[in-house]
Amino acid sequence: MSAYRFTVLSVAAEPYAVAPQLTARLRIEETRGLAVHAIALRCQVRIEPQRRGYASDSLLRGLFGPRERWAETLKPFLWMQANATVPGFQHSVETELALPCTYDLDVIGSKYLHAVEAGDIPLDFLFSGTVFLRGESSFSVEQVPWECESRYAMPVTVWRTMMDSYFPNSGWLRADSEIVKELAAYRARHDLISWDETLRRLLDEAGS
Repeated sequence: MSAYRFTVLSVAAEPYAVAPQLTARLRIEETRGLAVHAIALRCQVRIEPQRRGYASDSLLRGLFGPRERWAETLKPFLWMQANATVPGFQHSVETELALPCTYDLDVIGSKYLHAVEAGDIPLDFLFSGTVFLRGESSFSVEQVPWECESRYAMPVTVWRTMMDSYFPNSGWLRADSEIVKELAAYRARHDLISWDETLRRLLDEAGS
């Protein structure tokens, strides 16, 4: 059994960050009674979509294909990597891990979170890093064991509430620069006052 135990206690939206960010609250336990001077912590956060069910597949087809293929395609994928410096402790400590987020729908994690309408997002936190131990007369160094991980079910409403606070009633699409130029020219020709009005007019024209 590992000398360290990691537990994700909560994941919440950070209300005062410069850019969209979730904050994970961690508990770290050292089981041998040694004094930890600090931990240079690294973490991979993976989404495990196969650990939940889905009422609709309309928005997930672009990620995993048709439902009949999900037994093959619904696999864990990396959402993000994060780092933190954990202060010294003995026995256990609670600390925070910043999880910076993006609303770029070309990023698979954002595309998946946007597609899931309700329920929890199954997350797996995989920890690594360097532990600095304090002895009576010197320091020693060891690595966070590779088996240190913690699962957490994050309500999708946490992510949606965070994004709504930064981008209220908005979403982001990335397009080729030439397409952007053509859209800008179309908007100017028709004296349209916003991108929403421009896209709405194009959609109406396509529908008619």
